[in-house]
Amino acid sequence: MAKKQHIAIYTTASVPWLTGTAVNPLFRACYLAKDGERKVTLVIPWLSSKDQELVYPDNINFKSALEHEAYVRKWLEDRTRFISRFEIKFYPGKFSIDKRSILPVGDITEVIPDEDADIAVLEEPEHLTWYHHGKQWKEKFRMVIGIVHTNYLEYVRRERNAAGAFILKHLNSWVVSIYCHKVIRLSAATQDLPRSIICNVHGVNPKFLGIGKKKKEELEQGEPAFSKGAYYIGKMVWSKGYRELLKLLKKRQKDLAGLEVDLYGTGEDSNEVKEAAKKLELTVKVHPGRDHADPLFHDYKVFLNPSTTDVVCTTTAEALAMGKIVVCANHPSNEFFKQFSNCRTYNNSDEFVTVTRKALSEKPSSLTESQMHELSWEAATERFLKAAELYQGTIIIKPSNLPSKKFASLSSFSMARKWEDASAYLHNAAAGTELARRVFGAIPGTLHPDEELRRGLASSSR
Repeated sequence: MAKKQHIAIYTTASVPWLTGTAVNPLFRACYLAKDGERKVTLVIPWLSSKDQELVYPDNINFKSALEHEAYVRKWLEDRTRFISRFEIKFYPGKFSIDKRSILPVGDITEVIPDEDADIAVLEEPEHLTWYHHGKQWKEKFRMVIGIVHTNYLEYVRRERNAAGAFILKHLNSWVVSIYCHKVIRLSAATQDLPRSIICNVHGVNPKFLGIGKKKKEELEQGEPAFSKGAYYIGKMVWSKGYRELLKLLKKRQKDLAGLEVDLYGTGEDSNEVKEAAKKLELTVKVHPGRDHADPLFHDYKVFLNPSTTDVVCTTTAEALAMGKIVVCANHPSNEFFKQFSNCRTYNNSDEFVTVTRKALSEKPSSLTESQMHELSWEAATERFLKAAELYQGTIIIKPSNLPSKKFASLSSFSMARKWEDASAYLHNAAAGTELARRVFGAIPGTLHPDEELRRGLASSSR
């Protein structure tokens, strides 16, 4: 009997932070483990009490990793309505205020014992390996697959930091080539990376599909399914679409007279967004962030999302699943959504006005069964297994740096392997010195976890 695959999914965030790198890897672990054909472990960051206060909403603070794990499982089961048998492990992390993200502390490959190491999935591989110091991922695991979630270069460019963007571009390519056999980019909005393919391997929380089915029934029965107008939801920072949306509304407010828009979000730029909204002639109301599945959102008809920093926007997929019309930019990040009739794209402010007015005056099309499946995590899991070339009972490793011709000399492969080993050695050495780490933006003192992080993690040890 063939040994089961063991897939360890490492990610850079966890619920209750409702960011894409917390939610999507959690669902991926759940659905990969659902059929029982493989062993799955989700590896998520454990934060100090102080960092939890900075990251988690509603003053949620976990005293132990076991308490955090219980919260994660309940959050998931409330949405899937089934129990998936996968393991949850924690690695020590620290929140970087300037990067607005969680960075690993120490060698996080150690979370998985050597005897259990098989396949690693790195959700945000560049993020997880920028400052990696420890065992080489490819030596620890037989297969390492990166899934690129974030368009880091776009964020740096928006800060008008050309030198920073240049350095980051080459650093990302370098660490990904060292540590990953294969890379899946969710859309062409991401940086082109070695050994990468483009495939959207994300799905939608089943709750949203349930809402969409209910709305479909209401429409078919002639009931008023959508009584509200337009809205947007997202973390309230300028780079998450708020700047583009308010700019469009300000520029074309006379053409959009009478339009009312509700904005929902919480974030560092909330006060500035509120002030900018007040200056518009249009009625734009700003509200605190809420779960997108909240009944408050069910009756909105049009989701406005002009963001071009997303890779594949989770809230756009959720809005489509709920049967809404989505108005979004004609951008590579929205390519996957163009297959749905309720997705309306625009290229400029003139088209934004036309598309928005038309969307508000029309009735959304009902989703077909095949469209619902395409948005589901079942379909996303199928796409992932195919894109990653993972098959039940076997592991097929086809790194693109292997000689492609039948009689290619072994020496060329040997040279490539030696170059990769030398690169890994150089990166590991640099990441092992405090000075080099600080130069490249690491949080000081993150080579090893401190006493507070170790205490919190002790409760999760098996």
